[in-house]
Amino acid sequence: MKYVRDSSYYEEVIKEVKYSFGELFLFQGFVVGEIYEGQTINWQNAELMVDDVVNLLGTDGSDIIYISNRVNTYSVIASDWLKFFKYSYSLKSYYVVSTNNVGTLNSTIEKLFFKKKIKHFNCLDEAILEAKKLLKEKVK
Repeated sequence: MKYVRDSSYYEEVIKEVKYSFGELFLFQGFVVGEIYEGQTINWQNAELMVDDVVNLLGTDGSDIIYISNRVNTYSVIASDWLKFFKYSYSLKSYYVVSTNNVGTLNSTIEKLFFKKKIKHFNCLDEAILEAKKLLKEKVK
């Protein structure tokens, strides 16, 4: 698995935001999140990230693709996704990059919340290329 910093796309990062639990890399039209090893992501963490993305990119999130680059093993409190929707947040699409069985299982569970908006990828490059493709289609 490849970190954003180790990819050829790192030079396109508009802003990096570091938290005690992970990092966000903001690009034009999409965001890549990398959560640190052993962390548990709950609604408080997620809300902090959402607020930063909304403020830094000047968007309500509905035009943003979020890429969860699962280079580390961590937990997500799945039921907290309900709070994401309760507060009327949305995403254009949600991509998961993972090569292990746990990551694949987690994205299967997350499909219950995101239905058709979630896609699974085996490498970061594929996810970023797909995000760029989707963003270009929006412009046309």
